Amino acid sequence: MPVATDRPDTLRAREPGTPPRSLVVLASVALVAGTGTAIWLLPSGATGEWSARGDRAAAAPPSGTPRPAASGRRPAVDREAAVSRPSGFVTFVDAARDPRFDLPRAVRTDHVRWFTLGHLTAGQKGCVPTWGGLRDRDGAPVADRLGRLRAAGGKAGLAFGGPSGRELASACTDPERLAAAYRRAITAFGAAYIDFELHGPAATATVRRRARAITVLQREAAREGRSLAVSFTLPVTGAGLARHDQEMLRATRAAGAEISTVNLLAPVGAPAAGARLRPVASAVRAAHPQVARSLGRATAWDRIALTPVLAGHGRLTRLDARRLAAFTSRNRLAWLSTRGVALTPELTRLLTGALR
Repeated sequence: MPVATDRPDTLRAREPGTPPRSLVVLASVALVAGTGTAIWLLPSGATGEWSARGDRAAAAPPSGTPRPAASGRRPAVDREAAVSRPSGFVTFVDAARDPRFDLPRAVRTDHVRWFTLGHLTAGQKGCVPTWGGLRDRDGAPVADRLGRLRAAGGKAGLAFGGPSGRELASACTDPERLAAAYRRAITAFGAAYIDFELHGPAATATVRRRARAITVLQREAAREGRSLAVSFTLPVTGAGLARHDQEMLRATRAAGAEISTVNLLAPVGAPAAGARLRPVASAVRAAHPQVARSLGRATAWDRIALTPVLAGHGRLTRLDARRLAAFTSRNRLAWLSTRGVALTPELTRLLTGALR
């Protein structure tokens, strides 16, 4: 029961160090107003799959995601923490179709920092990489600008494989020659990282050769005191990754290779569709537990990159770009890129600014 008191002054007294009630009220009002402003600044129309409610930062991990066991021990040091890999917005450059792309100019005018140059595939000589299977490795003027790109503050990686041509690991059946082919390309262009874009299943021998070559190159880099980030670009659907891609990731990791990122190629619907980006978000969420299991991790959001593919559906709108940037940031994905229809300089600057 309440205790009566005849000392009303105690109700007005403050403990030493306690702020006056008026200041507490003002602070509460400011907090509410600030929260309202932050919510207002979210991209308009960012609802459902694109709202914070549906993203990792505000929700439990998707079903099927293994949860780390509770432990009082200090977490192990992540061996990949020091690996230099792309971040923010990454511009893909098709060195075969657009050989004169001005990399340094893109750094200066569009503020892009990271680029991926592709695609290197096997030419007539199985163990010699060529641009798109057509141009010699040294026959693309865009690659000659890499020195000036680095001087301007940019970085570039190489993409092997791609939607056309024969993958190098499939054509070059000698593991040592395959590793040497990758090594020559990395050295010639001073690649900051390498990516393997795969479409469709590959023979077990091809997967093993590629994995062995990656492991050899990464161990060589470690002995030299540097790192070599390796990513895989894989198509994704509403069901996530194909089973053969999940098996390939597991086999590559089992061979000793370190996979820094899995980049998801997600098709974008027609502009007329009111929710054209929702399937993209759903595909990423479906792929997350699969990527986590394949990489042997409890969670893998920061190991997933997103590349929406615009094929015959027109350009992204400003609202689309803002939603993609917000989705990438809230889920803390590794990076964002695009393929297909080229972005306007305005949208490129919007994305690089939003994801800086």
